[in-house]
Amino acid sequence: MCGIVGLFLKNGALEPRLGALLSGMLCTMTDRGPDSAGFAVYGTGAEGLKLTLRAADPALLADALDGMRRDLGLACEATARDTHTVLTLAASDEARVRAWLGAHARGIEVVGAGRRMEIFKEVGLPRAVAERFDLAAMTGSHAIGHTRMATESAVTTDGAHPFSTGRDECLVHNGSLSNHNGLRRRLEREGLAFATRNDSEVAAGYLTWRMRAGASLKEALESSLSDLDGFFTFVVGTETGFAVVRDPIACKPAVMAETDDYVAFGSEYRALVGLPGIEAARVFEPEPARVYAWERH
Repeated sequence: MCGIVGLFLKNGALEPRLGALLSGMLCTMTDRGPDSAGFAVYGTGAEGLKLTLRAADPALLADALDGMRRDLGLACEATARDTHTVLTLAASDEARVRAWLGAHARGIEVVGAGRRMEIFKEVGLPRAVAERFDLAAMTGSHAIGHTRMATESAVTTDGAHPFSTGRDECLVHNGSLSNHNGLRRRLEREGLAFATRNDSEVAAGYLTWRMRAGASLKEALESSLSDLDGFFTFVVGTETGFAVVRDPIACKPAVMAETDDYVAFGSEYRALVGLPGIEAARVFEPEPARVYAWERH
């Protein structure tokens, strides 16, 4: 049992409140997932690329940044948030930064990459995680979040969501996939790499693979309904979009609300009650095996 939340703003005037609104939604889902929490925020776009790095020891990140600047002559901006640091660098530098990290800083993970997306996740109660990264102060157009109850694996940050396998693409998942091992092997043969054994990372990789082949986010999610076995609710973010899909059985709870200002998702309605204008929203349960998608350009 896990909790999922998502908020996609249609009205740009609400962007300064995105983090505060998502924080309230995320913390409300604590009893669905008290073990760890995470979120992805789509904020101001970088001229190059943002890499979100994580290390258990923040000092390790600071030392690695000094080493990269020295060894690579790297020009970048760095914003530290607790155990994570967001690097803003030229997109052409991504490959050599990843290679340097692999060779010199094995304790550092790249948890996300994109022009707009920043990902933060840690073990702990959702409120504590949100406060550690100052989620309430973050701004942007859309965000997704997850609270985890580890029922099939250890309580680790590696198991926390969101998972990202492509630029500005990430996914949160409530459910369990039965064919993820076979699908993982297939995707690895297609050139995708995975950092964990989590089935949700495989789902994220599947969507990345389909979209790299030219599918839209909506088309990739439609394909997932036949290619992924198990039960699932996915909430997905891209640079410009936000989407939701439930498996054909739809055994996991889900509710959505839409107004002229936003679209919101929660595993339970109580995650939505603090949103502005919720009393006038169109509130509905997303149908099984139907993709719901919105985009802003």
